[in-house]
Amino acid sequence: MIDIYKKQQIACIVIKILRQRFETFPIDATNNRNAPFHKAFLNAFQNQLNNKVSDIPYFISLSSWLHGLNTTLGQTFFENVACILSDGEKREYTSKKLGNKQITVTQKNNINRIITELSNNENNANLSREDKLIFINSQTKQVNAIDFSADVFIQDKQSITAIELKSVKPNSGEMRGEKQKILEGKAALYKMFPGKKINFFVGFPFDPTNDTSTGFNKIRFLGSIINMLKFFEPKETLIANELWDYLSGVENTMESILEIINKISTPDFLDKFLFINEPINRYQKKYLQILEEWFLFTEVELTKKDSQIQVNIQNNSRLQRVYNQHIFQKDEYNWERASALKLS
Repeated sequence: MIDIYKKQQIACIVIKILRQRFETFPIDATNNRNAPFHKAFLNAFQNQLNNKVSDIPYFISLSSWLHGLNTTLGQTFFENVACILSDGEKREYTSKKLGNKQITVTQKNNINRIITELSNNENNANLSREDKLIFINSQTKQVNAIDFSADVFIQDKQSITAIELKSVKPNSGEMRGEKQKILEGKAALYKMFPGKKINFFVGFPFDPTNDTSTGFNKIRFLGSIINMLKFFEPKETLIANELWDYLSGVENTMESILEIINKISTPDFLDKFLFINEPINRYQKKYLQILEEWFLFTEVELTKKDSQIQVNIQNNSRLQRVYNQHIFQKDEYNWERASALKLS
């Protein structure tokens, strides 16, 4: 089972995303009254849209909103949850972030050879063979590795694990470049962390080809991505529950994540959010019920100790002001308030 405070961290991300998306949800199409090019193209799909979409301008606005949600999930939710579960962090070895890392000319040449052979179908993807060609110590000149990053970077005593999280529908032709970046990244990490086992995975948060929400068919899914199996062995990838269980070290993690989202993401979400964020409601039974339902365990503890906290802070005007703050500031949980009151 996922640690309860990791559940709380994930819940706070879910709440933040929902709060932000409510602010931008299109109530009507007043901001998109005129979309002549979209409407002109959609004329060809009148038969398909008939009895399904009656308001084309609103449909366009909603599509734009959904695209924003997709972007938020890909760039914020999956990455943050992955780092919470694994106790890892995002790292970017680029000229603008942590700086370019170096590899030897021999490693660079071997990587170029691997990519050329895979591109020309002269060899199949083979993790063991490729690792032998890049995990080498040579005295040749050093050159910069291409920019690489890891959405999740985990450093243990004996190993380094990097995971690049990808969309389940990556762009056509993306896999060749992704493979080169990962090979050079692995070569650079091998030099940076001598003696440690280097793992570098491509992670997919779910399998859209599967009939169940958490299940996956790895070969079928990877086969649906252009050139994926040409450049990557299946064991270089982590998919759906396999990915989330790997990150947490606990079985059925994806089910737990979905449970958190489903408990919070209900039609009355906004009403509940506004209710618990109003300090005057802290003494109502409903307040504690929502906190427990939303996995806000730190706030549950504070609420149950409320009487003692008020005694402890009665002569401290600063803490009294902190106590009366909202538990969410805009869409962020007020961790500073919670920390101050826990220590009071």
